[in-house]
Amino acid sequence: MTPHPQRRRRADARREQIVDEALKTFADNGYHNASIAEIAERCGLSQPGLLHYFPNKAALLAAVLEYRDRLDYDRLGFDQPLRGKEALHRLVRLVEHNEHVPGLVRLFTVVTSEAVTADHPAREWVINRYRMLQTFLATALDDGIADGDFRPGIDTAALARQIFAMMDGLQLQWLIDPQGVDMPTLFRTYIDEVIAYIS
Repeated sequence: MTPHPQRRRRADARREQIVDEALKTFADNGYHNASIAEIAERCGLSQPGLLHYFPNKAALLAAVLEYRDRLDYDRLGFDQPLRGKEALHRLVRLVEHNEHVPGLVRLFTVVTSEAVTADHPAREWVINRYRMLQTFLATALDDGIADGDFRPGIDTAALARQIFAMMDGLQLQWLIDPQGVDMPTLFRTYIDEVIAYIS
């Protein structure tokens, strides 16, 4: 039997609220220190009430990471082919946007740091995410070489890793000292230097 549309909308809205509160809780406390009880309380639910929507904390983390991925997918434009410099400029715009969503940046930084342990439920997500992003950027850089925008002989896979390492490192420094680290300007300057070096 299909649920009534109004009931389904209420259930979807409740799931969104739970994911939003879980995102904030994981970002503030990390996965291991976050509790279902705290997330349920922030949502005005009992623990069994929250577990009606998500069977356990790992499933809730998966939903939060899927939500974050959807946002990045839209912002990075993975549905459009980006070539050469445009892919690098898109990363700059993503970092500029990230300055306005510190909770998402904190969640990403905390979860990826925790995922270095073999038993972390987000470990596979982190590994796959880095591989996907590095492949995406290396392909865009290869296309830039094919188009004649970049010089041949560049190790595009290694350069893609370096660019994401700079991006993540700046995010970490910015989270620790937001007043002292101008993340967007530093990253934009870095990308301009990369483009000048490989052009």
